[in-house]
Amino acid sequence: MEISKTSTGLKDILCPDTESTEVDIHADGVEMIKSLCYFCHANCGVLAYVKDGDVIKIEGDPNYSSQGGLCCRGTSALLHVNHPARINHALKRVGEKGEGKWEQIDYDQAIQEVADRLNQIKAESGAEAVASAGGTTRTDDWARRRFLNQFGTPNGFHNALLCWIPTFMAETCVAGWSPFETDLGGAKSLILWGMNPGASTLGGMHGYTDLQKAGLKIIMVDPRYSETASKADLWLPLRPGSDAALALAMLHTIVYGGMADYDFIGKWCDGFDDLMDHLAQYSPEWAAPITWLEPEQIRQAAMMYATNKPGCIQWGCTWDQIGRASTTGSHAIALLRAVTGNLDVPGGDGMPGPALNFLTDEELELNECLPEEQKAKQISRYKLTSWPGYQIISDTARRTWGKTLPTEWFCEAHGPSVFKAILTGDPYQVRALICNATNPVNSYGDAKMTLAALKACEFLVVVDYWMTPTALFADYVFPAAGALERPTIVTHYGATDSLMGGRRAIQPKFDRHTDMVFWRKLGLACGQDPANWPWETEEEAYYEVLKGIGLPVSNYNEFVDNVRMYYPPLHQSKFEKNGGFWTPSGKVELNSTIMRQLGFPGMPTYIGTIENPIDTPELLDEYPIVLTTGGGFMPYHHSEHFQMQGIRYLYPDPYFSINPELAEKLDIEYGDWCWIETRRGRIKMRANVEPEVDPRVVFAPRGWWFPERDGSADLDNPFGCLESNVNTLTSVDEEHCDPMGGSWANRGLLCKVYKCTELDHEFKPEDAQFSIPGSVAEPGIHEMPSSRPLAREEIPFEMPQYEGGEVPEGYDWVWQNNTLYQKGTNYKLDASGWLINPRNKAYYDAYTGWRYDAGEECLVDDETGKRYTMDREEIKYMGAYRLYPGAEAPYAVPEQLVWKEEGYATLPGRDELIYDSNSGWLVDPATNVYYDAYYGWAYDPTANCLIDMATGKRYTMEYQEMAE
Repeated sequence: MEISKTSTGLKDILCPDTESTEVDIHADGVEMIKSLCYFCHANCGVLAYVKDGDVIKIEGDPNYSSQGGLCCRGTSALLHVNHPARINHALKRVGEKGEGKWEQIDYDQAIQEVADRLNQIKAESGAEAVASAGGTTRTDDWARRRFLNQFGTPNGFHNALLCWIPTFMAETCVAGWSPFETDLGGAKSLILWGMNPGASTLGGMHGYTDLQKAGLKIIMVDPRYSETASKADLWLPLRPGSDAALALAMLHTIVYGGMADYDFIGKWCDGFDDLMDHLAQYSPEWAAPITWLEPEQIRQAAMMYATNKPGCIQWGCTWDQIGRASTTGSHAIALLRAVTGNLDVPGGDGMPGPALNFLTDEELELNECLPEEQKAKQISRYKLTSWPGYQIISDTARRTWGKTLPTEWFCEAHGPSVFKAILTGDPYQVRALICNATNPVNSYGDAKMTLAALKACEFLVVVDYWMTPTALFADYVFPAAGALERPTIVTHYGATDSLMGGRRAIQPKFDRHTDMVFWRKLGLACGQDPANWPWETEEEAYYEVLKGIGLPVSNYNEFVDNVRMYYPPLHQSKFEKNGGFWTPSGKVELNSTIMRQLGFPGMPTYIGTIENPIDTPELLDEYPIVLTTGGGFMPYHHSEHFQMQGIRYLYPDPYFSINPELAEKLDIEYGDWCWIETRRGRIKMRANVEPEVDPRVVFAPRGWWFPERDGSADLDNPFGCLESNVNTLTSVDEEHCDPMGGSWANRGLLCKVYKCTELDHEFKPEDAQFSIPGSVAEPGIHEMPSSRPLAREEIPFEMPQYEGGEVPEGYDWVWQNNTLYQKGTNYKLDASGWLINPRNKAYYDAYTGWRYDAGEECLVDDETGKRYTMDREEIKYMGAYRLYPGAEAPYAVPEQLVWKEEGYATLPGRDELIYDSNSGWLVDPATNVYYDAYYGWAYDPTANCLIDMATGKRYTMEYQEMAE
């Protein structure tokens, strides 16, 4: 693809297929459909105008949360759906891997052939030999895990370990859920940490600016002088990767400066004395040389946040991209919220918890289908974000919220370790990989090793829009439906209680299919139970999801048309009504018991970035510059949209940012092609000489590749996927990954930069050679991954013993609060001997599981609807009226009535009537007609009179006969 800025005009490049005349959206036959953008996680509202089954125009929906705004990615959807480079049919490889020779075959035939091969591998090597890499699919994520659980493999993963997941799990260890929903309208301070909404979320930035004008204090933490930093009240230009040191020093300042919320701490927190002792070592003076900040800057930030309450900390990806220091940083930031009392309060950081009135992603995943022995085979040494940590956190969530997190995203195999397993067979051989909506060579660390694994994979299946470097080496490629061809539901990965939706504008073109349809077809072809795949379309599944809300809609499209966004009433300070937080102890755990149980420090304990002057001074002579990367940049999202000519026109070449002072020292000018090199490899980018970064730092964007090239022409570097891709420089060595969450190092690396020369400007085959570990000089496999040390050794933890001896059968004991919980239901055994349901706080009989109905003072079996006495004897009913069999009545019986041993009072000779002691009337349970308890006359509510049914005469309510 030629990119030329001398074309006939910008409009021709951005919209080459559109007429200059305006599309008439009011013409006959044009239907407006409310859809959603699919090109980043914002999922902005879209209005699609459809005629004759095709979209003729799109625009932003002014009535959606995005207020009608669409960035250039969103406005490209119309070009995306008809782009000539799209994969439209199932392809089967007929040449050598990477040769680019394909046979177009029937979609269902391809599905069956893939299923047969997967079943064969499962029979020969076990289900765990099949793995799946997911990308930012943005919806339907549960369908992949539903397939994997039924197939029996625990090895599903994303590169989500660089994006929120370790942070979420660390925050949940502290307070019982991630406090990620900021109540900015009531906030007085805001920390934007590692995010730049001025470039990434323009609607959000508009809101921040308005709030700032109204008095909100904005603190910006970012090494770059970004669009947002230029508008902040305080900018902290810290050394890339030193976030944990900054957070710890701010904690120290708040705690030792008397700025903590001691009332909140005293009532709702546990472990404050431990935390004070722990923080003594982390003063601003200690942090200053690590962060490149002055101690006074750190104190000023801490004071601005702690004294302008309530306050919010807005999450950004930075915390999860620092490698071995990642979770330490997010753990420390979680404690900043806690000690200032900004958790789940008006104007603070909200903790929504899981949705209790609609189906969550976890409830759709069928996790119960995955055997325990298969969970133990998951390829990950990083406990917090894999089954060991997920199980503890999930069990706690079920006991406290009543529901839990999805395993998709929050319980993952470790992607880089899976790629290493393909190459090394350690811990066992992974033979098959299904890549759905991901191009791993661009999005995972150590791109050279990742590419080698994709090439070496015995059986590779790809689902994508385009022919990517990953798809080039596939055995089968399946076409994916695009943004306008699929309905979208947004539940924020099953982690919140709100829901938003969009319809599909058109049915998928050609032989494209949505993700759910792909996984469903593959599951059925593999022999999975059709009853476990009850929905043929997403619309059916999504309606099942939202039915519990009780909205007046009969299908999903009707929900989108009439409701669109569901937000439950805002419930803040839930911990007060709940009697505590959603942790094992019921308190905000400043010394986390879950972390300790997993073998980690219970409080954030500083560890430096993988390369820094303190820990690796020997590198400084050769690699004197700090490299930060991993950040997204407009107009691309990850490695997407590079094929779109109009978008590529806006940013045609890869540029890295370098300070003019450093550029002058290195004889680099704007636009020069330069090499950026770490001890893992080198890439080439063009220089953007700007003072936005410190003279000691360069900033390189992520995910660059060249889809306009012939991928098969250079299999060492297909589509140029290594030569300008920063993940060629990053590390996934075990000792460089975060020992808790598994994040790998994108930021705070050491590098050198030098200008390309006439003799050294080509990316060479030796530049593409991989090694394991990636930080050794010679190519090849030098050590098995399992033999490499983690960044921190596990801290031995001895579980306290249950004081009662053996834990009673059918119960789990939680040592943190010395409480028994019933297995299966996770109901809490109260001191009274009753079980308590965390969802509705109702009491249940510990022996039968029947719910206690306080109104009728009885037990209810919710499965059958039957009711029982407190002695567990079934209650008899005549119609809807309770009977009390026996010789004596439990209530006063009027003298004119007789007591029947069947358990009710009635008039003599009128056994079909039952006395209602609450109203004082007799009732016929068969007809629900009321009768006077003295004469047995029927009550006519229309005329408000009594009728003697035997004679037909009518009487007033005072028993006076009425005239005819």
